[in-house]
Amino acid sequence: MFQTASTTTFRNRALKLTSIITDYLAHSGKQLSDLTSSSLAYLVNLEAIATVSPVIARGILQELISQRSNLKLIASENFSSIPTQLAMANLLTDKYAEGFPHSRFYAGCENVDLIEETACNLATNLFGADHAYVQPHSGADANLVAYWAILSAKVEQPALDRLGIKDSAELSPEDWNSLRQTLGNQRLLGMDLMAGGHLTHGFRKNVSARMFNVSSYGVHPETGLIDYDALERQAKDVRPLILLAGYSAYPRRIDFQRMRKIADSVGAVFMVDMAHFAGLVAGKVFTGPYDPIAYADIVTTTTHKTLRGPRGGMVLCKKEFASYVDKGCPLVLGGPLPHIMAAKAIALEEASRPTFAQYASQITTNAQALANQLISSGQRVLSGGTDNHLVLIDVGPLKLTGRQAEQAAREARITLNRNTIPHDPNGAWYTSGLRLGTPALTTLGMKAGEMEEVASILSLVLSNTTTENSRVKYSISERSLAEAHKRVANLLSRFVLYPEIDVPFLQKRF
Repeated sequence: MFQTASTTTFRNRALKLTSIITDYLAHSGKQLSDLTSSSLAYLVNLEAIATVSPVIARGILQELISQRSNLKLIASENFSSIPTQLAMANLLTDKYAEGFPHSRFYAGCENVDLIEETACNLATNLFGADHAYVQPHSGADANLVAYWAILSAKVEQPALDRLGIKDSAELSPEDWNSLRQTLGNQRLLGMDLMAGGHLTHGFRKNVSARMFNVSSYGVHPETGLIDYDALERQAKDVRPLILLAGYSAYPRRIDFQRMRKIADSVGAVFMVDMAHFAGLVAGKVFTGPYDPIAYADIVTTTTHKTLRGPRGGMVLCKKEFASYVDKGCPLVLGGPLPHIMAAKAIALEEASRPTFAQYASQITTNAQALANQLISSGQRVLSGGTDNHLVLIDVGPLKLTGRQAEQAAREARITLNRNTIPHDPNGAWYTSGLRLGTPALTTLGMKAGEMEEVASILSLVLSNTTTENSRVKYSISERSLAEAHKRVANLLSRFVLYPEIDVPFLQKRF
């Protein structure tokens, strides 16, 4: 039996564990029937962690306090539900399950098969995809799976067919080396990081640029929008194996129908990374030519941004690529994380409900209200607004770097991140921009009126932040900072994160 302490110690810990509920009822004056299952589970979970490591329990609690005390405007973050979080905290983490449902390299995976199949079915139904693969640990992993699935289908398999060989393990050393060179010299055309793309779309410090011969497309220098005519000319010149669409900092919709035509015109596989806007696709905010599922061969995503699930990745694809995508292990991934797949299933079930579509629509409404108020407050908003969940600000006119503005905002209890802008004079570390997103504040229940207040607070802080001959150091007017703190606290007092969790009680306990 699994034991780490004497029977007496274990019994004492068990008594302490159960006492937190009794103590909380006495503290709050509530009856047991007044508590939600989520609040009970949170209390007991934290107490159980504290019996092993009080330091870790306090760290978890402090993060909750921090997120309750700051306006979260990071576009790539959200607040997952407590059921989603609880699905990750179980013995599924102890099971190895390489392979895919009903085709595993380990025995005893029947229950993992059920969970993974459930998540896959939810994903295909939610997005209208032919096939889903829910094992990737992150968006970066999902992109690697997709890249290598395309290489396997379009480069390796035809080579094996020409040689009359079924398995690459049967190739001679000479033929294998020849195939490796061919696999490593394919062309990828993706959005430039500086224009709003992502590290995994061919940035030279990322493995994607070392796998492919990469070319990048940007945005129109005046509009800040993708120039599809210019992209088509570039695609015809480059003739890539993969045309990649998607972004991490582009505040507009993408015309996937047009991009599909561009891909077809050069014989490219059309891949979309919708990590940032998957929730807007699931919630039917992006439809018609703006829904990538109908046009792309392979779509990758994270599950923790606008989709509001656990940290992880997912691949959706046409039937042509299904068998290759399912070979994420042994191709790229190691053992999948069954507990995370369980949490993905919970989040996908939540996203399948009508209320999620209302939430997704509110995200974009809020982003547009945020952008409009920032513009009215004198901020330079790139592309003049937004169609999605994120807003980009150029802080150059304020004589600040993105790093200074990010830290000043954090000091004012607004959490966001600095970001490059097209042709950024400060480079990728200091940057000239800020990226703001509305998914998390929308989860709290905030609407357009609150977004206008958030924009007003941020503009107050930025306009009263100054710097002299430095890209790091800055100073903020104490009066402005005090006003910002007061206004942030007022907002958050009306929109409390996980209101069922009694933080003051837990602070006394831990």
